[in-house]
Amino acid sequence: MLRSSLYARADTLFVNWCELPLTDAAGTPLYHTAFRTQAPLTAKTGAPLVQAGRPRWKVEHENNNTRKTQGSHLEHNFGHGTQPLAALLATFNLLAFLFHTRLDLLAAQYHHLRRTLVSRKTCFNDLRALTRYLCFASWAHLLAFMLQGLDAQLPLNSS
Repeated sequence: MLRSSLYARADTLFVNWCELPLTDAAGTPLYHTAFRTQAPLTAKTGAPLVQAGRPRWKVEHENNNTRKTQGSHLEHNFGHGTQPLAALLATFNLLAFLFHTRLDLLAAQYHHLRRTLVSRKTCFNDLRALTRYLCFASWAHLLAFMLQGLDAQLPLNSS
Protein backbone atom coordinates (compact mmCIF):
# COMPACT_ATOMS: atom_id res chain seq x y z
CA MET A 1 0.00 0.00 0.00
CA LEU A 2 1.21 3.46 -0.88
CA ARG A 3 -0.40 6.74 0.04
CA SER A 4 0.59 9.52 -2.27
CA SER A 5 -0.62 12.68 -3.92
CA LEU A 6 -1.66 12.57 -7.57
CA TYR A 7 0.24 15.81 -8.17
CA ALA A 8 3.14 17.45 -6.40
CA ARG A 9 1.04 20.20 -4.81
CA ALA A 10 -0.06 20.55 -1.21
CA ASP A 11 -3.75 21.07 -2.05
CA THR A 12 -4.23 17.92 -4.15
CA LEU A 13 -6.19 14.83 -3.24
CA PHE A 14 -4.31 12.04 -1.51
CA VAL A 15 -5.06 8.50 -2.65
CA ASN A 16 -4.28 4.99 -1.53
CA TRP A 17 -2.64 2.66 -4.02
CA CYS A 18 -2.36 -1.11 -4.12
CA GLU A 19 -1.00 -3.53 -6.71
CA LEU A 20 -1.65 -7.19 -7.35
CA PRO A 21 1.04 -8.96 -9.39
CA LEU A 22 0.45 -12.69 -10.01
CA THR A 23 3.31 -14.91 -11.18
CA ASP A 24 3.78 -18.62 -11.77
CA ALA A 25 6.32 -20.75 -9.87
CA ALA A 26 9.09 -19.68 -12.27
CA GLY A 27 8.36 -16.00 -11.65
CA THR A 28 6.78 -15.37 -15.06
CA PRO A 29 4.14 -12.63 -14.78
CA LEU A 30 0.61 -13.96 -15.33
CA TYR A 31 -1.49 -10.95 -14.29
CA HIS A 32 -0.88 -7.49 -12.92
CA THR A 33 -3.33 -4.87 -11.79
CA ALA A 34 -3.27 -1.76 -9.67
CA PHE A 35 -5.99 0.21 -7.92
CA ARG A 36 -6.21 3.66 -6.44
CA THR A 37 -8.89 4.65 -4.00
CA GLN A 38 -9.79 7.19 -1.35
CA ALA A 39 -10.92 4.34 0.89
CA PRO A 40 -8.52 3.44 3.68
CA LEU A 41 -6.35 0.46 2.77
CA THR A 42 -5.32 -2.05 5.39
CA ALA A 43 -4.44 -5.72 5.33
CA LYS A 44 -8.13 -6.37 5.98
CA THR A 45 -9.57 -4.03 3.31
CA GLY A 46 -7.03 -4.67 0.51
CA ALA A 47 -8.37 -8.05 -0.65
CA PRO A 48 -12.01 -6.86 -0.95
CA LEU A 49 -10.83 -3.82 -2.92
CA VAL A 50 -8.95 -6.02 -5.39
CA GLN A 51 -11.94 -8.39 -5.62
CA ALA A 52 -14.24 -5.45 -6.41
CA GLY A 53 -11.80 -3.81 -8.83
CA ARG A 54 -11.54 -6.70 -11.28
CA PRO A 55 -15.29 -6.91 -12.04
CA ARG A 56 -15.43 -3.13 -12.44
CA TRP A 57 -12.59 -3.30 -14.96
CA LYS A 58 -14.35 -6.14 -16.81
CA VAL A 59 -17.52 -4.03 -17.09
CA GLU A 60 -15.49 -1.16 -18.51
CA HIS A 61 -13.55 -3.36 -20.90
CA GLU A 62 -16.19 -5.81 -22.07
CA ASN A 63 -19.16 -3.44 -22.14
CA ASN A 64 -18.02 0.11 -22.76
CA ASN A 65 -15.06 -0.68 -24.99
CA THR A 66 -17.20 -3.07 -27.01
CA ARG A 67 -19.74 -0.29 -27.51
CA LYS A 68 -16.95 2.00 -28.70
CA THR A 69 -15.27 -0.39 -31.12
CA GLN A 70 -18.09 -2.41 -32.68
CA GLY A 71 -20.16 0.20 -34.44
CA SER A 72 -22.07 1.89 -31.61
CA HIS A 73 -19.77 4.95 -31.54
CA LEU A 74 -20.19 5.38 -27.77
CA GLU A 75 -17.18 7.39 -26.65
CA HIS A 76 -16.04 8.14 -23.12
CA ASN A 77 -16.77 11.84 -23.50
CA PHE A 78 -20.54 11.26 -23.80
CA GLY A 79 -22.21 12.44 -20.62
CA HIS A 80 -19.19 14.16 -19.12
CA GLY A 81 -19.61 17.69 -17.90
CA THR A 82 -22.83 19.64 -17.76
CA GLN A 83 -23.68 19.59 -21.45
CA PRO A 84 -27.31 18.37 -21.78
CA LEU A 85 -26.72 17.35 -25.40
CA ALA A 86 -23.93 14.96 -24.41
CA ALA A 87 -26.22 13.21 -21.91
CA LEU A 88 -29.03 13.06 -24.48
CA LEU A 89 -26.74 11.55 -27.12
CA ALA A 90 -25.47 8.96 -24.64
CA THR A 91 -29.08 8.07 -23.75
CA PHE A 92 -30.02 7.67 -27.42
CA ASN A 93 -26.95 5.53 -27.98
CA LEU A 94 -27.80 3.24 -25.05
CA LEU A 95 -31.42 2.99 -26.22
CA ALA A 96 -30.24 1.99 -29.68
CA PHE A 97 -28.03 -0.68 -28.11
CA LEU A 98 -31.03 -1.92 -26.07
CA PHE A 99 -33.13 -2.27 -29.23
CA HIS A 100 -30.31 -4.01 -31.11
CA THR A 101 -29.94 -6.47 -28.24
CA ARG A 102 -33.71 -7.03 -28.16
CA LEU A 103 -33.75 -7.65 -31.91
CA ASP A 104 -30.85 -10.06 -31.62
CA LEU A 105 -32.68 -12.04 -28.93
CA LEU A 106 -36.20 -12.01 -30.38
CA ALA A 107 -36.06 -11.56 -34.18
CA ALA A 108 -34.80 -14.67 -35.96
CA GLN A 109 -34.00 -12.86 -39.24
CA TYR A 110 -31.99 -10.15 -37.48
CA HIS A 111 -30.20 -12.71 -35.31
CA HIS A 112 -29.24 -14.76 -38.37
CA LEU A 113 -28.11 -11.64 -40.24
CA ARG A 114 -25.92 -10.56 -37.30
CA ARG A 115 -24.35 -14.03 -37.18
CA THR A 116 -23.71 -13.88 -40.93
CA LEU A 117 -22.30 -10.34 -40.86
CA VAL A 118 -20.17 -10.78 -37.76
CA SER A 119 -19.02 -7.18 -37.53
CA ARG A 120 -21.69 -4.84 -36.18
CA LYS A 121 -20.08 -2.07 -38.22
CA THR A 122 -20.44 -4.04 -41.47
CA CYS A 123 -24.04 -4.89 -40.67
CA PHE A 124 -25.03 -1.28 -39.95
CA ASN A 125 -23.10 0.06 -42.95
CA ASP A 126 -24.97 -2.39 -45.18
CA LEU A 127 -28.30 -1.40 -43.61
CA ARG A 128 -27.46 2.27 -44.08
CA ALA A 129 -26.45 1.84 -47.72
CA LEU A 130 -29.50 -0.20 -48.66
CA THR A 131 -32.02 2.10 -46.97
CA ARG A 132 -30.38 5.12 -48.53
CA TYR A 133 -31.13 3.96 -52.08
CA LEU A 134 -33.97 1.43 -51.80
CA CYS A 135 -37.41 1.53 -50.21
CA PHE A 136 -38.54 -1.64 -48.44
CA ALA A 137 -42.14 -2.45 -47.54
CA SER A 138 -41.13 -3.56 -44.04
CA TRP A 139 -38.25 -4.36 -41.74
CA ALA A 140 -38.81 -8.08 -42.41
CA HIS A 141 -38.60 -7.45 -46.17
CA LEU A 142 -35.29 -5.59 -45.74
CA LEU A 143 -33.81 -8.41 -43.63
CA ALA A 144 -35.06 -11.08 -46.07
CA PHE A 145 -33.50 -9.11 -48.96
CA MET A 146 -30.16 -8.93 -47.14
CA LEU A 147 -30.17 -12.61 -46.18
CA GLN A 148 -31.04 -13.61 -49.76
CA GLY A 149 -28.25 -11.41 -51.11
CA LEU A 150 -25.79 -13.02 -48.68
CA ASP A 151 -27.12 -16.48 -49.57
CA ALA A 152 -27.75 -17.01 -45.87
CA GLN A 153 -31.21 -18.51 -45.58
CA LEU A 154 -32.75 -19.02 -42.16
CA PRO A 155 -32.59 -22.53 -40.69
CA LEU A 156 -35.92 -24.40 -40.97
CA ASN A 157 -36.53 -24.49 -37.21
CA SER A 158 -36.34 -20.70 -36.74
CA SER A 159 -39.43 -18.57 -36.27
